[in-house]
Amino acid sequence: MQHPSGHSTRSGDAGFPTTHWSVILRASRPGSPQYQEAIETLCRTYWFPLYAFLRRRGHKASDAEDCVQAFFTRMLEKEYLRGVDPKPGKFRSFILTALKRFLANERERAGAVKRGGRHTFISFDAADAEHRYHIEPAHDLSADKLFEKSWALAVLERTMERLERELAADDKQVLFDHLKAYLGQEGESRPYRETAVLLDMTENAVKMAVSRLRSRYRALLRDEVAQTVAARDEVDEEIRDLLSALCY
Repeated sequence: MQHPSGHSTRSGDAGFPTTHWSVILRASRPGSPQYQEAIETLCRTYWFPLYAFLRRRGHKASDAEDCVQAFFTRMLEKEYLRGVDPKPGKFRSFILTALKRFLANERERAGAVKRGGRHTFISFDAADAEHRYHIEPAHDLSADKLFEKSWALAVLERTMERLERELAADDKQVLFDHLKAYLGQEGESRPYRETAVLLDMTENAVKMAVSRLRSRYRALLRDEVAQTVAARDEVDEEIRDLLSALCY
């Protein structure tokens, strides 16, 4: 997949939030109007990276599932996010450290949450999680590096979902379906003329549409990253980290 790191033209820089950890800070305030949406966003982004981390650390699939559920539940019950200070750095580092502390505390209590515990906090497709875990080709990665790579893929997945929703809202779902391949490696070998015939467009029009799609993808990627760093000048660094993680 092509992983752009260019500058935003629509929402990355122009709309950079005053509070850069906007999602996390909303998630730290249970009474805020956007609390539930923020929590769901965080869970969708981080549940699989945390699950993959635990599996690579040797946890069985069912135990890893239970542990992620228990961790998110504890995070909300104890309001871990309320004490988050965005100044020291990246949220992904915070949440992985929090999980490690959670594991250490559970070991000390010798009371790791068992299957069928108190609640199911997030919808968790265990079969899908295992499938995703086993198709990861780099099985020699450490647990920490697998977490980083899974995080990077989750960010890209959310970016693509946002892009698709935007085009669908503009009645351009068919256009997206044909052009999304050009955001990845597959597009490097797909002739524009073939797509032009399928879409009843000129080859030049397809090239322009692909260029606009890539530009918007870059903008949305920057916006996704901007929500979980502490300052504007950390966005490029975070994107470099994301690209590096994808190469593991």
